[in-house]
Amino acid sequence: MDSIRLLSKNMKIEGNPFFGSSSSHQRNQIFLKFVAFSLLIGLAYRFIVTNSTVSPVTQLPTPPDSPSGLTALAQPPASSGNITTPTIASQNVSSKCDIFTGKWVPDPSGPVYTNVTCRHIQDHQNCLSNGRPDVNYLLWRWQPRDCHLPRFNPEQFLQQMRNKWWAFIGDSISRNHVQSLICILSQVEEVEEIYHDKEYRSKIWRFPSHNFTLSVIWSPFLLKAETFENLDGVSFSDIQLHLDMLDHTWTDQYSNFDYVVISGGKWFLKTSIFHENNTLSGCHYCQGKNNLTELGYLYSYRKALRLVLDFVAEPTHEAQVLFRTTTPDHFENGEWNTGGFCNRTMPITDSSQGEMKTEDVSMRDIELEEFHKTTTLQQQANIGLLDTTSMSLLRPDGHPGPYRYPNPFDGVKKKNSELNHIQNDCLHWCLPGPIDSWNDLMVELMLNRELHR
Repeated sequence: MDSIRLLSKNMKIEGNPFFGSSSSHQRNQIFLKFVAFSLLIGLAYRFIVTNSTVSPVTQLPTPPDSPSGLTALAQPPASSGNITTPTIASQNVSSKCDIFTGKWVPDPSGPVYTNVTCRHIQDHQNCLSNGRPDVNYLLWRWQPRDCHLPRFNPEQFLQQMRNKWWAFIGDSISRNHVQSLICILSQVEEVEEIYHDKEYRSKIWRFPSHNFTLSVIWSPFLLKAETFENLDGVSFSDIQLHLDMLDHTWTDQYSNFDYVVISGGKWFLKTSIFHENNTLSGCHYCQGKNNLTELGYLYSYRKALRLVLDFVAEPTHEAQVLFRTTTPDHFENGEWNTGGFCNRTMPITDSSQGEMKTEDVSMRDIELEEFHKTTTLQQQANIGLLDTTSMSLLRPDGHPGPYRYPNPFDGVKKKNSELNHIQNDCLHWCLPGPIDSWNDLMVELMLNRELHR
């Protein structure tokens, strides 16, 4: 830069260097100096710009000898570079925008919390603490196709939720979801746990300075059910499912809630005996036991959703409700108990590569049918649809996989027969991870509901 200043100083001459009384030789010298100055300025500009351009997504490839065998599905597309200031809900969402249709785009800012700054992450979802070696799955955000959806602002959210009660009702995915929300909010105010049941499946928290209460209620069927299984999910007797009775665990508390997120799903795939009108009416996958009729999981799931949606749509129930759709899993080459795994490290960027399993497709079809039936018959019902299925399908990289346990490959040789004995979790989500984006949609739907009816 000193040479540029010196050259510029030498070129400061009186009058116009091309017109005046100077000699031809002097004009030629001045012209050459001007050309040299221009070239030097151009080279300096190019050097500065080239060296200031940095890739917006950190590239941390898995080492070739990693025992996890993690594989990338797609390379991250170039970032637009537009980082949005967080707001409580989108200020630029156009009327009737479909926030569920879109794609995952690079977000180099990363999550708003980490496994260090949040102490509420369940061990099975604490992927980084459990030794997951890659981090690219943290650097994406959901972008609707036709509108803008920034992250919500936790400070403003807590202000708006002052003296309110928010409840999540469902299975372990609901617990996964509420832990994500707590981790985001705890960056503003630390939360207090004020209740848990004996199994730590249902919990209540409170943000004291805002008197904001948050609950998760364990009710995997949403119906009255007797389940018989150990902590590893292995059943030792058939589930007894009452298709005409809601689970009082959540209905008895319902009048306390201002906002409710409710969901069902995977538990209906388990072997179940159906009860209706105090009699055995059939079963799902009971293999001819007691000469019962095989009615299937779709029969029981439709019955459950009809009962649930009729209940929450009653005019006397004032809580605002979101019904969340089913969550697809990403097990490959088997299921959770047959050696299935999920070792992807990147999102699906081509929607044609994402294909849901038949069970997920069928369950989501029933969810949409029953939801639209409810909103058509009761147009004033305080029910919205939180359709996270499609966006979740595009994130096979966001699950714990083998990292549901700490350092799962310690002492394990790299042989397929041995790796198959490592249990993978390809249903729940790492925290932080893709499920954090569910909260952006959830808050947008709750607080700007009229735009999304």
